Amino acid sequence: MNLVLCALLSILPQTAAPAAAPAQSALPRPPILAELSPESRLCIKCHRQEQPALYQQWGSSKHYRGNVGCYECHRATEGEPDAFEHLGVYISTIVSPRDCARCHEREVAEFESSHHAKGGRILGSLDNTLAEVVEGNNRMVTDAFPHGISAAAVNGCWQCHGTEIKVLPDGRLDPATWPNSGIGRINPDGSEGSCSACHQRHEFSAAQARHPDTCGKCHLGPDHPQKEIYEESKHGISFFANVEHMNLDSEKWIAGEDYFHAPTCATCHMSATKTQRVTHDIGMRISWNNRPALSVRPEVSDAKMGLPGKDIPWDKRRANMQDVCLACHNKGWTENFYVQYDSLIDLYNEKYAKPGLALYELAKPLKKPVEFSNPIDFTWFELWHHEGRRARHAVSMMGPDYTHWHGTYELARNFYSKYVPELEELIEKGQHSADPAKLEAAKKLRAKLDEVLNSADHRWYLDKMDPEESARRAKAAEEFRKRYQK
Repeated sequence: MNLVLCALLSILPQTAAPAAAPAQSALPRPPILAELSPESRLCIKCHRQEQPALYQQWGSSKHYRGNVGCYECHRATEGEPDAFEHLGVYISTIVSPRDCARCHEREVAEFESSHHAKGGRILGSLDNTLAEVVEGNNRMVTDAFPHGISAAAVNGCWQCHGTEIKVLPDGRLDPATWPNSGIGRINPDGSEGSCSACHQRHEFSAAQARHPDTCGKCHLGPDHPQKEIYEESKHGISFFANVEHMNLDSEKWIAGEDYFHAPTCATCHMSATKTQRVTHDIGMRISWNNRPALSVRPEVSDAKMGLPGKDIPWDKRRANMQDVCLACHNKGWTENFYVQYDSLIDLYNEKYAKPGLALYELAKPLKKPVEFSNPIDFTWFELWHHEGRRARHAVSMMGPDYTHWHGTYELARNFYSKYVPELEELIEKGQHSADPAKLEAAKKLRAKLDEVLNSADHRWYLDKMDPEESARRAKAAEEFRKRYQK
């Protein structure tokens, strides 16, 4: 967190949000220190020579102007897990959210209630199993991991999600876990998260945190390409065409007032409007959680994680987001967008996710028992984790190419050309098994697959389309041919 946000928050309107949000105490803002502390002066004496780039970054920051120096952020108490004595004082290398909360209490409290802060809990998940076992091996051996750890996990998953920082007996930080600025890093002091994931050291620039490239460190790629989606959307196109007019370094940065060409990621999910102040809980404006195989309302996933957001219903969060939209769009436009958005989520959930999950569960007795040792394991994983997520994230951000060609098209192609044939292959093998349990499992899977394929969503695949719909499509196809005949 940084003093840019302190100053920004101190002058933002303090009126209530348009919908109920978690209670926010009116905490006093940290005072500007009269002068730089003797401890920080001692730090600077050496570090301005040893790390001039860091010194200059700090010199360009609001921290510098508020006389907040090295010691104010890095100070520690004897006995803390990562504390060490340096020139007569105790300091720690890692500045955790708990350290930032000395001045930025409200911001840290909001952040700790968010899914961002819990990113490190990926450890042990299906994604991490892929990186540790399927993709990797145990040949990266360190003091904290004498039995080895996968370099794929260390250099991939952990750098975005964060990992548990291991402090060695001599006070050094284990190289498998440090450096790490993952958003959900588990720190030696027990706190979760890394403020520097977004507020890059040591300038802590508000403009940099507001720029979509900052979010692009993690939010891109085949399973959650929000950065690429943003760039293809009208919002992204307008941002990059007008970035010099975005007023990114303004202390007061209110959508529709200080800038109006385009929103950034921060605009929609965190930044101030005329009626809402900055929030560091990025879930308070999200009305669907599109991360799981089946999209759910955010309060459902918050409850599973024990987050206070469990008490904030999706429609109140949607009102918060619509308030952002209304800075530039009218009420009818905004409401119609959400009709379009909800319809795509319904399409995905009902046509692919629910039947896909049911079929995969019934297929388990017919597979080899080890996860990802069957082709169908990868097929189903990519259906929801890649294609399905791309479509859902893209529609939420108005990226049509990612919604369709990288989303629902690839989802449908792989559902019908891979998933269904692989299910049928498992059924065929099960029907010829001498194991009564496999015979019964094959029978149940066959019945469910027949039910799914004969449903209204999938019967076209069996050439059983409703005659009236078939006639309408034949007429439309004929009209299309006539338009383009030469």
